[in-house]
Amino acid sequence: MKILIIGSKGFIGSHCIKYFGVEHHQVFGADIIPDKQKNYTFLEKDNTNFEQLFIKNKYDVCINASGSANVAFSFQNPYTDFNLNVANVSKILDAIYKYNKECKFINFSSAAVYGNPEYLPIDENHPLKPISPYGLHKLQSEKLLYEYSKFFGLKTISLRVFSAFGEGLKKQLFWDLYQKSLNKHDIDLFGTGKETRDFIYIKDLVRAIEIIINKADFTGEAVNIANGFEYSIKEVVKSFFELFNPEIKINFTGKNKKGDPINWKSDISKLKALAYKPKYTINDGLKNYVKWLKELK
Repeated sequence: MKILIIGSKGFIGSHCIKYFGVEHHQVFGADIIPDKQKNYTFLEKDNTNFEQLFIKNKYDVCINASGSANVAFSFQNPYTDFNLNVANVSKILDAIYKYNKECKFINFSSAAVYGNPEYLPIDENHPLKPISPYGLHKLQSEKLLYEYSKFFGLKTISLRVFSAFGEGLKKQLFWDLYQKSLNKHDIDLFGTGKETRDFIYIKDLVRAIEIIINKADFTGEAVNIANGFEYSIKEVVKSFFELFNPEIKINFTGKNKKGDPINWKSDISKLKALAYKPKYTINDGLKNYVKWLKELK
């Protein structure tokens, strides 16, 4: 297959490039970072022209791993977050519609579309009540994919990713722990530690994407991407520092971050129905992530 990955220099995008390249597909990358590597297109950051990607090549699959994935940023810069997570998705869809209608389009949505859950585990039929501009923008992008599938016949699917982590991720919980622990032995964290998340290691995530490509319907639907296990922040922080630096002491401030939900656990029945099974435990992922962190020093 010919696979285009937009946002190929980012966390998920770079892992997709590596994984699908090893799987012997013809892989193309595109991002806003200049690079002279083969099958790569440099994109202008402002008023990005996505049509150029589909004019010069025809693809079997396009994975959009671009955009912003930062709740706090969406409160500080709602217009920019909208452009990155909604307007650019609209432009990509329009380019596919004009030049490459048979291309399967995968866009990364987020569990943030659910907001604070009314029940656990969260299935895809759960009410959609985002509590941040980021979550609302991801929901708007989902509606765009549904629109282009229903009215224009494009093959689209939204992936509601829960808490993805792994080598190369330089933001969110585990990166924050690493950064704070470089100069301190006592660090403060938001919340009580009882908040929960459903983590998925990056190597499981890219396997899930492959299964989606091969088996999903691509009719504008949304699918939860997670492993279906609920972990408290307190226990994963403890596991992280047992591997990275057992001498670190943690203090939870009890203050919640604006826009962050309290509890998450995903119902992944829809993904499992496509024959997905988690391969990596959270500890497997943390060991690899800590190994990568230590190599940064």
